[in-house]
Amino acid sequence: MKQSKISRRSFLLGLGAVSAATVLTACGGSSSASTAASGSAASGSSVVYRTLDQIKESGTINIGVFSDKNPFGYVDENGEYQGYDVYFARRLGEDLGVEINFVSTEAANRIEYLQTGKADVILANFTVTPERAEEVDFALPYMNVALGVISPDSNVITTLDNWNADDQMIVISGTTAETYLTKEYPDIPLQKYDSYATAKNALENGNGAAWANDNTEVIAFAKQNSGYTVGIPSLGSQDTIAPAVNKGNTTLLDWINDEIKSLGEESFFHKDYEETLVDTYGLDYEDELVVEGGETNA
Repeated sequence: MKQSKISRRSFLLGLGAVSAATVLTACGGSSSASTAASGSAASGSSVVYRTLDQIKESGTINIGVFSDKNPFGYVDENGEYQGYDVYFARRLGEDLGVEINFVSTEAANRIEYLQTGKADVILANFTVTPERAEEVDFALPYMNVALGVISPDSNVITTLDNWNADDQMIVISGTTAETYLTKEYPDIPLQKYDSYATAKNALENGNGAAWANDNTEVIAFAKQNSGYTVGIPSLGSQDTIAPAVNKGNTTLLDWINDEIKSLGEESFFHKDYEETLVDTYGLDYEDELVVEGGETNA
């Protein structure tokens, strides 16, 4: 009886080994395009991506952008994507010689969209952090950013110290603000929303005492909506915004890095700012926010 069990186990293990070998043989026999599209084939990962050559061959690049984050990525009254990130995305498509398929994304699914192949590139105000860099590959930066806190004029929040335990802070799931506050201010209750539109509505409806987000976003909100003040214009460390691709997609990453360096020679991102952001921020913020050629002052 004991011998029978061992034999059965050995048989099952052997069958598993045969199946695994069959799968590996099938992967090895597939075309190079199929292997590249399946991402980390050698590690058996389900992560997927398209290489630079595959994107060129297809004639289309899928770029994840926001659809509700004016002035960085939004859909205008004519149903067209506009904004600072979108302006950059269109130049990428032009120089790559392909059409652009804009993929509407939320903060919480930017990494997921890369890892599942829904987007080849994310240009959605994506702040570079060590945690995110473990899951995606960031290209060179094109913008500076920090966190900021906005609140109604009736009760302007200027510090997070001595926070009223009955008050809640509005944040968007998957953002740097959520991560920072959870770590640095664990006693502040967070009211989490899935999109910028719902977070803005929550602030306007008085659902929270304040809203923490990228300072560029809260400054823009205050300029576009009376009755609100950015009481904390810079919170935490100074960070950068950069394009992101799926982990290991080196051909696409290298091309984007070279493109950013080349665009810096023509001051492209200053032009981008003046076309898309100057009406919101004015010229005073231009040199503070814009990064040319991937080179920061830090």
